Amino acid sequence: MTLENLDIVFNITNLFVLPFWGLMVIAPQWQGTQKLMDSLVPFGILAVVYVGLFALSLDPDQAAIWSNPTLGDLAALFSLPPVMATGWTHFLVMDLFVGRWIYQQGLEKGIFTRHSLALCLFAGPAGLLSHIVTAGITGIWRNQSKVAATDAPES
Repeated sequence: MTLENLDIVFNITNLFVLPFWGLMVIAPQWQGTQKLMDSLVPFGILAVVYVGLFALSLDPDQAAIWSNPTLGDLAALFSLPPVMATGWTHFLVMDLFVGRWIYQQGLEKGIFTRHSLALCLFAGPAGLLSHIVTAGITGIWRNQSKVAATDAPES
């Protein structure tokens, strides 16, 4: 694949994920967002792109490097456009999948997720951590509210 074609796939893949993130953050309660995010089709499409890029980035001369890479080896491999495009697509797929889980858990358990989703879009694990902390704080707050309600004197 030429570098120009690789750039096109890279740009399309980047743009492909944005509507999903936008809908989860801007219109989380909309039935269209919920229906779209319940579907695995977007992940299937991204996975097909990933597998294609992965196959194109394979080089038999690099097999030994991939079997036990050092940090320097990985830096060199990821400096190659086909490998970087494959790696970036991996990030897009996995971050969106984690974002979907955060979104769905937020709906299911009534947890505020917009900040965690925004973080997940730009720094996946930071968004996941944000959601874990938010869910924990929400649970503590709800438990304290229940205790306060049951301890309140009846009039």
